[in-house]
Amino acid sequence: MAELRRQRDLTQSELAAAIGRTASWVSQVERGIQPVNRLDVLRLLADGLGVPLHVLQPEAPSAEASQGGAAEETTPNDLDQARLVISGHSALDVILDPREDFRADLLPELRDEVERLWRLTHGDQFAELSEALGPLLPRLERAVRTASEELRPELHRLLARTYQALAAAFVRQNEADVAWLAADRAIRAAELAGDRLGVFVGVFRLVHAFVRLQRLDQAEHAAATALNTLARHAEAESTAEEELSVVGSLHLALALVYARAGERPAAREQINKARTVAARIGGERNDFNLEFGPTNVEVQAVSAAVDLGDAGEALDIARDLDTSALSVERQARLLMDLGRAHVQRRQFGDALAHLLHAEAIAPDLVRSHIAARSAIRELMLMAGRSASPELRGLAERSDAMG
Repeated sequence: MAELRRQRDLTQSELAAAIGRTASWVSQVERGIQPVNRLDVLRLLADGLGVPLHVLQPEAPSAEASQGGAAEETTPNDLDQARLVISGHSALDVILDPREDFRADLLPELRDEVERLWRLTHGDQFAELSEALGPLLPRLERAVRTASEELRPELHRLLARTYQALAAAFVRQNEADVAWLAADRAIRAAELAGDRLGVFVGVFRLVHAFVRLQRLDQAEHAAATALNTLARHAEAESTAEEELSVVGSLHLALALVYARAGERPAAREQINKARTVAARIGGERNDFNLEFGPTNVEVQAVSAAVDLGDAGEALDIARDLDTSALSVERQARLLMDLGRAHVQRRQFGDALAHLLHAEAIAPDLVRSHIAARSAIRELMLMAGRSASPELRGLAERSDAMG
C-alpha cells in the first residue's frame, strides 16, 4: 500500500482525505498495525490508490462474483482492529492454565492507559484508540483473572471503563452490534467490581447501542427500567453528584429514544427532567465519562429537537450556548445538529458552514454519523450540478454522493 501511494505521489494525508479516513489510520495500515480484512475497506483503498482490488488482495472475489446480493451501505471507520480484539475471548490461555501472578505495581500503568483510552474516545481519535486497545484489553482480561483477591475489584472497574469507552466509540462509528457487546461486557465487569453506579452506566451505553440498531423498544425498556430503579435513590438531598450525573444521563438517553420515535411530549418531558437534575448539580461534570451538566443537557435538547423536526426550536436553544468547555465530540455534535437544523429550514449556506466546521474538529464523527451523512446527501440533491467544491468535497469524504 505504501509503495502504491508513493508511486502516485500521494502523501498519507492526501490518501486519507480521498478515502474518508484519517492520516493516522493510513499510517497504521502501512506499518502493519491496523489490519484490513473487510472487503469494503479493501475496495475503498483500491479506489483511492487507483488500482484493481486484486492488486491489494489477490484472493479477493471479482467484482462480478461480489454482485450477487444487494450491497450494504458501509461507513468508513478506524475501529477495525478494535473490532477484532473484542471478538472472542482475550484470555483463553488463563482459562486453560489458571494462575495468580499479576504484579500490583502495574496498576498505575493500567489506570493511565484507561484514562488515555477515554481521552481518545472523547477526542474522536478512533484510529489511535484502536491501536491502544490492542495490547490493553488482553492485559486487563488477564489481570482480572491472575490478580490477588484484593486487587480484582479495581481491575474489574478498569475493565468496565474500557468496555464503556469501546461502546461509546463503536456507537459513534455506527458499529452498533459491537457496541452492544461492549456495553454488555461493561455491565458484567462493573457488577464484578461491586461498582453499582457503573452497572447503570453500562446500561446507558447499551441504550445508545439499541438506538443505533433502531431497536427502540429495547432501548426504552433498558433506560426506563434503570431510571425507575435509580431515580428513587436520587430524590434525597444528600444524593452524591456522581449519582445525579448518571440519573440525568439516563433521562437524556430516554429523551433520545422518544425523539427518534417521534414522541414529542415524552421527549420533552425527559429533557426537562434532565434539566432539573442538572440544576441540582449546578455545573458541568464528567463522572463515568458521561459529560453531564446544564450545557450538556441543552446540547442534547438541540439534538432531540432536530430529530423531531423542530429546527426553529433547536436553533433557539443553541443561540447563546457556549460549548467551549466541553469535549471535542460534544462541540462537533452540536455543530452537526445545527447543520441538520439549517438543512430542515433550507438555509443551505449555514448548513454547509456548520457541517464543515464539525468535520474540521471531529472528522470521524461527521463522516460516519448516519444523520450527518443524510443531511450532506440532501444538500447535494438540492444543489444538483451547482454544488460548490466545498460541498462536493464534504460529500465525497463522507460517502454521501449518492
